[in-house]
Amino acid sequence: MTVALSRRASDVRVIGLISLAHGSSHFFHLILPPMFPWLKNEFALNYAELGLLMSIFFVVSCIVQASSGFLVDRIGARPILFAGVGLLALAALTYSQSNGYWMLVMGAVIAGCGNGIFHPVDYTLINHKISPPNLPYAYSMHGVTGYLGWAAAPAFMVGITQISDWRIAFLSAALLEAAILLILWGNKSQLIDNVKERHESIQENNSSSKSGATSGGMFAFLKLKAVWLCWIFFFFSMASTSSLQSFSPSALFKIYDLPVNVGNYYLTLLALGSAVGVLVGGYLAAKFYTPERIVSSFLSITIIICLLLATGLIPMQMIPIIFCTLGFGYGVIAPSRDLLVKLATPKGVAGRVYGIVYSGIDLGAAVGPFVFGFFMDAGLPKALFIGIALFQLMIIPTVFKVSSTTHKPA
Repeated sequence: MTVALSRRASDVRVIGLISLAHGSSHFFHLILPPMFPWLKNEFALNYAELGLLMSIFFVVSCIVQASSGFLVDRIGARPILFAGVGLLALAALTYSQSNGYWMLVMGAVIAGCGNGIFHPVDYTLINHKISPPNLPYAYSMHGVTGYLGWAAAPAFMVGITQISDWRIAFLSAALLEAAILLILWGNKSQLIDNVKERHESIQENNSSSKSGATSGGMFAFLKLKAVWLCWIFFFFSMASTSSLQSFSPSALFKIYDLPVNVGNYYLTLLALGSAVGVLVGGYLAAKFYTPERIVSSFLSITIIICLLLATGLIPMQMIPIIFCTLGFGYGVIAPSRDLLVKLATPKGVAGRVYGIVYSGIDLGAAVGPFVFGFFMDAGLPKALFIGIALFQLMIIPTVFKVSSTTHKPA
């Protein structure tokens, strides 16, 4: 009994630390977009240039994420985690001292390097530090804190900017991330990653597995159709989400004459709705085990909402509810999306599959804002919501293809 309680307490501490780090990475996804109106005026930038900053951030993150899993396997997750958090603090400091566009680009590159390590590190620590009975709780907390990080960033950045200025807001973000690094460092004994033990475990899985993905070499899993279908799902999913996060406040201003600072707070409502949705989505995924139906049903709802926003006919007082509902739909989809990846992943190659599949998130997040930045510059804000709806529509066929390839009734 005592041993079980001690193990559970250890799991709770590890989950808390990993979730704190994960939330901070998502926080840094959204420290830049809420500042677009101020940066646009300060440096005379256009929307395409601002969107390119996010593209640079996510392209760098994509490259780092696809490769960092191998580094984690070689030297362990803990030092990579500390380096990632430190780089995020340095990126915010760089933003705060920017004297032109190229210094903003430098900050985006540094932030992308820091952000790219988190999923390989997080999932490695969760899978090898958390006892199996507590894994569902760990995944749930990990996902929720990501959405809470998204929710906190716009309110934090805009709130400080309105009180002081945008440079102080970025400096405050740097100090916040430095504080998180100190917390992680102070609890570093909880994050010890036994690399040798993990290698032995993977070798045992590989020797006992009959999957061609593990017997055909380190990169044999890349031949699996389901892996690339999951990648496509993640690509279009994040392309739509990041475009909404980057430009919806400006689009709402142009379509509905809604103040940009108010639109930025709606991003917080979007993320809070997602945090609630991921809890509901976890229950639905576990109870019904039909991820393709859950994803297609709730994507249909979010598509309709985006098309309604594009009409310009939504009453102003309904827009906050619309954004909460939109976020809720995205959140419900997330656990079923992750379940599809799990179903598509052969034994012994989970780290590599997650590294490749999650790189689709970063590449999608890079492409979306870059493309829609041109539409915004062209004075076509409605195209933002229409395009997001089209991206989401393209996801639905991939869900059923993955499911038909991998899904077996319980």
